[in-house]
Amino acid sequence: MKNLPIIAFWALGIIWGSNFIYMKMAAVYISPMQVVFFRVLFGFIPVLLYAIYTKSLKLKDLKYSFHFIIMSLLATVVYYYGFVKGCALLLSGVAGALSGSIPLFSFLLAAIFLKEEKITKFAFLGVFIGFLGVILISDVFNENILASNMEGMLSMILGSLSVGASFIYAKKYVMPLKLKAEALTTYQLGFGVLILLFITDFNGINNIWQDTHSALGLVIGLGLLGTGLAYIIYYYMIEKLGALKASSITYIPPVVALIIAVFIVGEDIKLIDIIATGFIFLGVFLINQRKKV
Repeated sequence: MKNLPIIAFWALGIIWGSNFIYMKMAAVYISPMQVVFFRVLFGFIPVLLYAIYTKSLKLKDLKYSFHFIIMSLLATVVYYYGFVKGCALLLSGVAGALSGSIPLFSFLLAAIFLKEEKITKFAFLGVFIGFLGVILISDVFNENILASNMEGMLSMILGSLSVGASFIYAKKYVMPLKLKAEALTTYQLGFGVLILLFITDFNGINNIWQDTHSALGLVIGLGLLGTGLAYIIYYYMIEKLGALKASSITYIPPVVALIIAVFIVGEDIKLIDIIATGFIFLGVFLINQRKKV
């Protein structure tokens, strides 16, 4: 099907954009770490089945377990925890907008740790504008600074920084291993499940089943679709569209999150939040244009 990659592109944007409201709903009944456990567990299942189907898993790959553990911490445990904690404390639309800062952190860390990345004037301007958007949406200029939920904002920044760092680590240490994407994802999520088994307090975790809507959102929306299927679609897009076009998916989830927050959930999103989101988008756009200038 000729248009399947484009359909997959928009489908993934909508799936990831809807994750924020699912995280917020689930966090009402169970702790953020418990939400992360369920998300990773139910995301791991379809990825594992897909990897088995494609015969991508190799016992010899376990000699790289150290790298898989680091990736599971950066791109799964810390990343998801920061986002769930942020969604629990912030409006889902604001949390979604802050997630748009991921490429800003990725670029800054790449410029620091990867020799091939150079900070051009265009890229520097993009970083400045992007982080200005983060500052505006954090509401730090509010006269009553305590009215701003700094813990929620910092949690989102922690999650964005963590997953941004995972891209750099993967490029430097994991991609040279030449393993199949579905295998890497299986190892990453698998080790994530093991780590979460040891650090998650399971007391009260069954409270999520009190609300069918929240439970389905967690298991299907966050787990099966938002994690498992999302990874499979993303790597399919990289194969069909290329890494650069696939990476532009980061523009869509914050917009979807804002639309859901305003028109479906009815959250009171302020004009400054929308303007700040635009700043973040513009910053990411300028960074992505750096090689064309």
